[in-house]
Amino acid sequence: MKTLLFIQAAQGAGMMAYLPFILILAIMYFLMIRPQAKRQKEKQAMIQALKKGDKIVTIGGIHGTIAGFKDKDKKTLLLQVDSNTKMTVNRASVSNLAGKNDSQNEQIEEN
Repeated sequence: MKTLLFIQAAQGAGMMAYLPFILILAIMYFLMIRPQAKRQKEKQAMIQALKKGDKIVTIGGIHGTIAGFKDKDKKTLLLQVDSNTKMTVNRASVSNLAGKNDSQNEQIEEN
């Protein structure tokens, strides 16, 4: 009888040993993985919603205005950089909208 109680107590203590690891994984999920996935979904939605006339910044830092789309799938953008200069870039190379980034920087400077 005493051995049975001892075995049950030992098993319960073994499960409690895993509790800190489970808590660490949960904290990592809520602080690191979930916010990154949310930002990735927002960026994907922004890229899909691009339209003619939007001011954008590419991953390489090139600022321009979308002058149109080059193919039927709209995966290639025609980017007007200057009054006489147009470039062709992939939709995936868009980093963010130019106006959105500027407003965020202004809010940071005001605070």
